[in-house]
Amino acid sequence: MSGWATATGTFELGDLTLQSGAVLPSAQLRWKTHGTLSPGRDNVVLYPTSYGAQHPDLEWLIGPDGVLDPNRWFIVIPDMFGNGLSSSPSNTPDWPALVTAWDNVHAQRRLLAEMWGIERLHAVYGWSMGAQQAYHWAALLPDRVARAVINCGSAHTATHNRVFLKGLMAVLEAAPEHGGGGRFSAEPAAALRAFGRIYAGWALSQDFYRADLHCTALGAPDLDSFLRTDWEERFARRPAADLYAQLCTWEAGDISRDPRYGGDLTRALNAITARLLLMPGETDLYFRVADNAAELPHLRDAVLQPIPSIWGHRAGNPSINPADAAFLRDTVRAFLATAEAGAP
Repeated sequence: MSGWATATGTFELGDLTLQSGAVLPSAQLRWKTHGTLSPGRDNVVLYPTSYGAQHPDLEWLIGPDGVLDPNRWFIVIPDMFGNGLSSSPSNTPDWPALVTAWDNVHAQRRLLAEMWGIERLHAVYGWSMGAQQAYHWAALLPDRVARAVINCGSAHTATHNRVFLKGLMAVLEAAPEHGGGGRFSAEPAAALRAFGRIYAGWALSQDFYRADLHCTALGAPDLDSFLRTDWEERFARRPAADLYAQLCTWEAGDISRDPRYGGDLTRALNAITARLLLMPGETDLYFRVADNAAELPHLRDAVLQPIPSIWGHRAGNPSINPADAAFLRDTVRAFLATAEAGAP
């Protein structure tokens, strides 16, 4: 057990009108908190979940010696729509065609305000799809966010990233169990095995495999064992409909998908007033360093600090990689400490 306060709950949103105009019926957000809210409500760090992840999967970096110290911060983890704990296809019969990061962020805003009276965040910290949500927080609610850590994420999903996502969608759509619209008559076991193997080729870099780290660092006796235990079994734990829905959310990621920006990404980046720490992985195949480098000139207050690692996308979530975990901890803590010394 942790030595700090924790709590979990489910926030009822009612029938939620989405960015698309569709309605998510009886919408719910599952959440967990770590730490204690300060009297001034000024120590809040929001930590959205990533693709296929649920809040227990993210807790490894929370601790007095971790990336986020619960003795200093009140850390709120909202489970993203589609992850199986919050409203998802697996628990919502009338699931809409698309739920976006915009929808997640506005639901999270309500959670914070109505549960704890929180109107402004000290920081948003996110990895991967969590980083996409953090970027959306900074762009959509600039007066409510002081700083954001964008760990292996970008302001919009790049075309190369979308090619990967569309490939995964096509694998699930080709399953005999697929009934259309990302719904399945039964879990497509064969398709999910293929899904996991495709994912393994993107989540880790070519250099990772060249160095044989799947065996020497992760202990797999051979490549097929690694693909089975680390990837096939990982995705077999999640309903295919949920995985499909979150692929749609990921592909639609774009902070400029809002009436005030009208699809103008530069305008959306210009509107961000929060301090940003952009932390792409040097060998990430989804969210490239070049994507963040292209965003940097349009941001008012941002620093680009790539993670020097051959672990690809997983460099940003190094739960079993001590060297990358130490870099992440030291860089994020330094950023938050520097930010604290400046504006509130």
